[in-house]
Amino acid sequence: MKLIELHNFGDDGFQQTERGTPTPCIGEVVIKVHAASLNFRDFMIAKGLYNPNIELPLVPLSDGAGEVVAVGNDVTEFNVGDRVTSVFWQDWNTNNSNRMISTGSDAAGVLSEYAVLPKEAILPIPDYMSYQEASTIPCAAVTAWTCIKAAKIRPEDSVLLLGTGGVSILALQILKAMQANVIITSSSNEKLQRAKEMGADQTINYNENPEWGSEAFSLSNGGVDLVIEIGGESTFPQTINALKIGGHISVIGALGGINVQLNLMQMVFKNVHMHGITVGSREDHSELNQFLEEHEIHPIIGKTVGFDDAINEIYGMSSGSHFGKIVIDINN
Repeated sequence: MKLIELHNFGDDGFQQTERGTPTPCIGEVVIKVHAASLNFRDFMIAKGLYNPNIELPLVPLSDGAGEVVAVGNDVTEFNVGDRVTSVFWQDWNTNNSNRMISTGSDAAGVLSEYAVLPKEAILPIPDYMSYQEASTIPCAAVTAWTCIKAAKIRPEDSVLLLGTGGVSILALQILKAMQANVIITSSSNEKLQRAKEMGADQTINYNENPEWGSEAFSLSNGGVDLVIEIGGESTFPQTINALKIGGHISVIGALGGINVQLNLMQMVFKNVHMHGITVGSREDHSELNQFLEEHEIHPIIGKTVGFDDAINEIYGMSSGSHFGKIVIDINN
């Protein structure tokens, strides 16, 4: 089988190689991977920015979808032929909240023709979804879902989304199915128009309006109920400005820097609720699958490339030029 491994942190750290087809041990399944999708985390891992102590070599990518081709002798939950996705946290479930092992970082990922995963690290794909669509769910969609759950968003609540990457666009789709009001930012008017066509209620070009937080506050008639925060140092002051009293911030990343100077009195006066979100549990993923199926949501794939282009796409994630998700077609 063909696979890609990360051997060192740098611009030439990946190697494409060949191995024999794996067989499962007790408690494992083997999946023929049809599609995998990229997250910014994959770029950070490749550059040594995520966890420089990761054990190398490593098969990257947490998010994949495929067909079960073999199961361990004790596995009864899944059968050959089942359509499944990977799960981000392999050990975060109702029986264990001390998550330690994530696919594509602490354990081998899915950028390979065949992947071996613990039975706890896979879930069935919603029937209506393609493998390519399903590959976008484990990290970005579950993150969006967990942020929305943490803030207990209801119909007519207002949510501010930063940028048009995977988490924001999947959050937009989920929120509109919930009948929430969505404001979304970008530096690209073309991307904002696409978001508007998908149902975004208001759009803000943050290059044209550096005080976009105050604009979001006005557009939501007294502040937003939730901001899904990805920028950190570069965006946090405006995020606070956008919030209503009692609003929520779900922090999922810090693309613009990790050192944020907080105005604590502003946080006190606004009664800010702040959550750090690390994707979600297996149960969160399963619950999201039910919601997606109920509303038949098709994740937005901005770009699909073949296996041989995967390395360039991982390194290109930092450009932020994509809209929605980038998917790797493993069979091409």
